[in-house]
Amino acid sequence: MNRGDHFDLFARVLHWGMAVLILAMLFVGVGMVASLSLRPVLIDLHRPLGIALLLLAVIRLLYRWRHPPPPLPASLPRAQALAARASHLALYAAMLAMPLLGWAMLSAGGYPVRMTSSFVLPPILSPDPALYSLLRQAHGWLGYALFALILLHMAAALHHAWVRRDGVFEAMARGRSRTATTVDPDPEVRPDA
Repeated sequence: MNRGDHFDLFARVLHWGMAVLILAMLFVGVGMVASLSLRPVLIDLHRPLGIALLLLAVIRLLYRWRHPPPPLPASLPRAQALAARASHLALYAAMLAMPLLGWAMLSAGGYPVRMTSSFVLPPILSPDPALYSLLRQAHGWLGYALFALILLHMAAALHHAWVRRDGVFEAMARGRSRTATTVDPDPEVRPDA
């Protein structure tokens, strides 16, 4: 369970594992567009990883609902706290929408969503070439948006780690207590000295 001041091991493993898989998926997606020779192999990798990420996102949302994250530091300005909440909502929405858009796109294109040589997911839409084209564009644009959100999330995490030094980064990185990781901004000036 998430304690009041840091994330538990399960939440951290989900976070970092999904981060690696999502970044890999973004690069696989770029590779599918850029390389004709690797495209078949990358597609065979992209589909099952996308569905795995969808399942992991659902698990993560359910876990977060049952085990709320630690509160943000009281010292965080209100605008930054609102931005943090909004960016997390956007990240979760994108983590769910990307694989669903991919599945819908393939269904609308009449393509099977093959997980393995013998396991194929059922289509979630009827074949429709116009809808396929629209969903393909949406999937691509959402990929760019997700990449931008990830960059924003990483910048905010580094801001907490290097500038604010408020323990927010450490709460997810190592599961340490925020109070235990708070850094004295000026160690030379101490009230007891």
